[in-house]
Amino acid sequence: MKKVELLNISKTYDRKQDVISSISVTIEPGEFFVLVGPSGCGKSTILRMIAGLEDITDGVIKIGEKEINDLPPSKRDLSMVFQNYALYPHLSVEENIIFGLHVKKISKSERKKRCSEAADMLGLGSYLQRKPRELSGGQRQRVALARAIVNQSPICLMDEPLSNLDAKLRAHMRSEIRQIQRHLGITMIYVTHDQVEAMTMGDRMMILHNGEIQQIGKPIDIYNRPANPFVATFIGSPPMNLVSCTNNWKTGEININNHLRFFIKPEDQPAVRNRQLTVGIRPEHILHSSNRLTNTIKMQVQVINVEVLGTETIFAFHLGGKEWLAKWNGQWRLSVNDIVPIEIDYNSICLFDKKTGGLIKAPAKIERHIIEQEVMI
Repeated sequence: MKKVELLNISKTYDRKQDVISSISVTIEPGEFFVLVGPSGCGKSTILRMIAGLEDITDGVIKIGEKEINDLPPSKRDLSMVFQNYALYPHLSVEENIIFGLHVKKISKSERKKRCSEAADMLGLGSYLQRKPRELSGGQRQRVALARAIVNQSPICLMDEPLSNLDAKLRAHMRSEIRQIQRHLGITMIYVTHDQVEAMTMGDRMMILHNGEIQQIGKPIDIYNRPANPFVATFIGSPPMNLVSCTNNWKTGEININNHLRFFIKPEDQPAVRNRQLTVGIRPEHILHSSNRLTNTIKMQVQVINVEVLGTETIFAFHLGGKEWLAKWNGQWRLSVNDIVPIEIDYNSICLFDKKTGGLIKAPAKIERHIIEQEVMI
């Protein structure tokens, strides 16, 4: 296992504008580290720079204690799995898996042994003599993964490897890749635009936007304490509801479009003094009004759209000129134009500085304030 260090790396094309701007992070040995962000944020470029497929404009990349800026890809002791599988159509599954070993002049017996071990691990034993065209998308992805495994490199890079698969197969492959990484103990750097993949697979993740780091941390910590509104809306499904508010710090009150008024707790008042605020509320923190919670804001809203997903119900409503989303556990018999009672607890909201975007207040003790919703059939 080896760690990977990025020290103030930047990438500029034609010296015009930074695609990657001063990225610094240390990826620990044996860690499953996820680069996540919207299309065009620079995550694949970072991966290709680590692999040696893109030149670095500025900064240093280290693997272990060795600087690798000038090393060719073949000398960096890593493997890579691409989005498009990159299999040779005229070679069999077995030949595709061991192709890199043949180039490295590994002995025939060792190639056979490694291929057999990887094929057994990924359930490819009965497909070794087939051509890629005879395989499904999931089987082709397994072949690409097996090709990376047989190299026995301490670092594996993955560039959106599941984006071509259907939803059910993606869920299965997420689990499979994670188990293989734990079994082999390798350092894995995984690129995706899918926040579900990032949340479920990563030990830590780095969220990127416009080539800059927005936040680095464990998935659940980022979910509970998003660094700014971009992270708050990118991580979580449905995304966090965000709305501007007026802040009367003299009376200790924030007002959302004259519809929601919260009294700021004394311990939070120094942090919000003289600041313009944005309030964030996750859909699952908008509760059905039950009169079981105290110090909450209660109101009635009109439903404008409903999605019943079996285990949860998501509905939309207008409040203060904006469309909000709420998510309740279970199956709720709601229809468009229904009037439903809701409540929001001050402890469950986020407060962001409107000018800087920085987080001022995160939800507190969420697990004690989310009440299991009654299932309505």
